[in-house]
Amino acid sequence: MSDKPWTDRIVGERMTVDQEFSSRIRDSRFSNQQWSLIMTATEFEIERADDPENARLVADTEQVEQIIPELENVQSGMGAMGGPGGGGGGGAGPGSRDSSGGLVDSIKGALGLGGGSGPGSGGDHDEKLAAAERLTQEYADELQSHLEDNGRWDSVREAAAESE
Repeated sequence: MSDKPWTDRIVGERMTVDQEFSSRIRDSRFSNQQWSLIMTATEFEIERADDPENARLVADTEQVEQIIPELENVQSGMGAMGGPGGGGGGGAGPGSRDSSGGLVDSIKGALGLGGGSGPGSGGDHDEKLAAAERLTQEYADELQSHLEDNGRWDSVREAAAESE
């Protein structure tokens, strides 16, 4: 998967940031399984890698849109395992704010306020995509900050510039 040698250099930092970022995932609309799927579809790039002052780690989420329907399947599977209301109440479950389950979504849909959560729901698809894009960029910002704090950013940025 890694056609970018610089990404191999940050595996340890990514593991650390993953652990630090886990509370952010718990507070999001995505379950841990959904987040893993999103991250699998996300590539990281360093924009302007040859410019030390303006280089920035960015999340390339171009492939994420293709997995949004699968996020629905992951959520449905969790609901089936967790019983009515979906997802169970554990700390690793989906964020309660945006994925509160079928009842709230049904009420919103009946009132015309949120457009339901079915697979054909374009509004929900777009909302999930936007949320995934925001969250992956927050992760990229956190990872860049971690690399900077540990004195690794310049070497990673330089390796990225060489591989372009």
